[in-house]
Amino acid sequence: MGTVLLVIHLLIAIFLVAVILLQRSEGGALDGLGGGSGASNFLTARGTGNLLTRTTAILATLFIITSISLSFYYKGRNTTNQSLIDSIAAAETQQAAPAAPAAPEAPVAEK
Repeated sequence: MGTVLLVIHLLIAIFLVAVILLQRSEGGALDGLGGGSGASNFLTARGTGNLLTRTTAILATLFIITSISLSFYYKGRNTTNQSLIDSIAAAETQQAAPAAPAAPEAPVAEK
């Protein structure tokens, strides 16, 4: 379940970035990518703006919903209530501590 939700979240993020870059801006962005005047070949300027604005709003809403869903899904995964940084520091401390040398065995006296 978590993997599927994460893949959907990443796809939404990619599409959101693409839609934002397709919008008309001062620098041009990716507006001219479709050849000539971009998406305005099949829609009017107002229609293109409305379509991209609505698509951006829908994708942004889905992005927020999937972000919240992922946070709730992974909330109970850390059962130790310890931060990742603390667990890494503890692991490094355990690995860095040298083992105590073994005490030499006493020679056995013969009778």
